[in-house]
Amino acid sequence: MPVPTKICGLSTPETVSAAVAGGVSHIGFMFFDKSPRNITPDAAARLTAQARTKNIKIVAVTVDPDDELVDRLTAILKPDLFQLHGAETPARARAIAARSGAGIIKALSISTAHDLSAAKAYEASTDHLMFDAKAPQDSELPGGNGARFDWTLMMGHRFQRPWFLAGGLDPWNVVEAVRLSGAPMVDVSSGVERGPGLKDPALITAFLEAVRRA
Repeated sequence: MPVPTKICGLSTPETVSAAVAGGVSHIGFMFFDKSPRNITPDAAARLTAQARTKNIKIVAVTVDPDDELVDRLTAILKPDLFQLHGAETPARARAIAARSGAGIIKALSISTAHDLSAAKAYEASTDHLMFDAKAPQDSELPGGNGARFDWTLMMGHRFQRPWFLAGGLDPWNVVEAVRLSGAPMVDVSSGVERGPGLKDPALITAFLEAVRRA
């Protein structure tokens, strides 16, 4: 695909099949109790077989994971990447990479141009950065809220790591989002759902078709 795409928060065979058929580059499984997309390591592992045959990257999405969770996911899911969506420090990112042998995606919450400065500290300890909209004050979720930030804030910025644009993307705005931000990669979760945590295969297909035009 012209723009590598991650579908996050998958939980059913039908939605994984839609993502794989549409040419997704990464699929993410959510391991956070407060999320409507939360899934067990065993259930996620059962959903990965089809993706692995296509060399699609498997991502374990976590929020401040402790060593026990990192070890359990490494043993059961064997993810290619851990996505860190909490307050993990660069040192913690390096420790998780060393402990798991997996790559690291560090998600950063963006509201203003000043927030982009946080990326510099993580470039040496991650494989990818992810720029996501800052969560609403009343949200218990660090991401997957459908919130978006000003995509033009990203334009012209250069980072040492490939980065994902996330937050509020859907089949109807992703082309504009890539154009305005210059994003080399995109990530979607709530934008391909018909309800909280309920991924829609048709919306996944539509999103991936839109990305091809970006």
